[in-house]
Amino acid sequence: MVKTILRKLLNLILYPLRIIIKLLISLLKRLKFSIAFKISTTYLILYIIIIMTVALTTSVGYLIFELQKFEDTTAAMDSEKILSSFPGFNNIDVKEESYNSFEIFDSNLNTYFTTGRLGRYADSIIVIAEKIIYDNEYVHSESFTKNGALYYMNISYPMEDMLRDAWRISFMVLISGAIGLMFFAPIVSSTSYKLIVPIKNMTEITKTITVNNINTRLDVKGTEDELKELSETFNEMMDRIEGGYKTQQQFVSDASHELRTPIAVIKGYVNMLDRWGKDDKAVLEESIEAIKNETENMQDLIEKLLFIARSDRSTLNFTKEDFRIRTVLNEIEKETKMIDSTHKLYFKFYDDATIYGDKMRIKQAVRILLDNAMKYTPRGEYIMVSGFIQDEYYVIKVEDTGAGIQKNELNKIFDRLYRAEQSRSKQISGHGLGLSIAKIIVLGHKGKIRVKSTPGKGSEFNLLFPYLDS
Repeated sequence: MVKTILRKLLNLILYPLRIIIKLLISLLKRLKFSIAFKISTTYLILYIIIIMTVALTTSVGYLIFELQKFEDTTAAMDSEKILSSFPGFNNIDVKEESYNSFEIFDSNLNTYFTTGRLGRYADSIIVIAEKIIYDNEYVHSESFTKNGALYYMNISYPMEDMLRDAWRISFMVLISGAIGLMFFAPIVSSTSYKLIVPIKNMTEITKTITVNNINTRLDVKGTEDELKELSETFNEMMDRIEGGYKTQQQFVSDASHELRTPIAVIKGYVNMLDRWGKDDKAVLEESIEAIKNETENMQDLIEKLLFIARSDRSTLNFTKEDFRIRTVLNEIEKETKMIDSTHKLYFKFYDDATIYGDKMRIKQAVRILLDNAMKYTPRGEYIMVSGFIQDEYYVIKVEDTGAGIQKNELNKIFDRLYRAEQSRSKQISGHGLGLSIAKIIVLGHKGKIRVKSTPGKGSEFNLLFPYLDS
């Protein structure tokens, strides 16, 4: 019972302390102090809490130990003496005893006998706690049976000396903690500053990073904690940013180059017309035709660049619907045979399936592969297009017997404005954007694009689209 009482008292005493701690932590979070100050303050608060807890638990432990010893010795002997003189209590003189008073209650908890003022049986922790706090008395309580009747007994003992000793112990612990705080505070302050130095260095380095020195990285040597992980993560992020920036620079440079050529051609013909082409019908017709072709070329390039830009901004929309893929493939077959009579064209669609997607975009992706096949396949050679179901995908395969692609270029052909070595001749037109657009279309339909190629023997492209039913 003693332990339970003291535990309740401990919780009661610690409650205001918990409220204060919560308020301090909330204050530290809201005020704009430096991290070093917050760390130092947090450590100091924890130190103070630990010292106060040690002081409290030491004094409470002392009280528990003394009260338990008191219960086993003095209280037990006094209880036995009182019970031996029941019911008259004639041989007991309270003034000569160690206790202040005692009370006997009947089975209904009505006062049967008392040596002091009327009270109530200490049947709860609250009553005992009130006596300790307000009267500095400890109440020993027990029940006993005499002549077949049940009785209850309280024995009240003074606690001034015991409480005074507990406070002395607590005070000594607090004094020792205060002395220790004089040594602990500067150590915490120095340690906190050392912890913050790497963060300050990281801040200073990141402030210097600009477009002109985007290759600057944080130093991760000498650290083996979370700061090293943070530095490595930051460096990896900067690697990605630098790679994207360089790719963007290259893209802008290549796009500018692609636009510069038709503009130069148009400007040349305009100058020629301005000088002598106004009166020369042949020069006039040649200039108009060239300007018309270059304008169409520029329009095609700009539309492709806008398509890719919309994809980058996630504003590219697909108008999706359910349709039979065989219908689209038959249209492609018919159109291709109309515009190409120089190659041996073979179309074989083994299966049909319903696909949920943008019909025109899928048709555009297949047309891109067919246009490339016609560009890089010599006259009279084979171009084959087939369609079939493979696992959970409908596969559209475009094969040719053209120049093929070098192995070291296969992983670059989907890069924007990249053109393989054999496609850079003036006789083969293009901007190097077609495969990039085809890839965007396929991925926009949750599909896949695969390529196999052998230099000198041809290439094979596979577009894989998820289908609903066959």
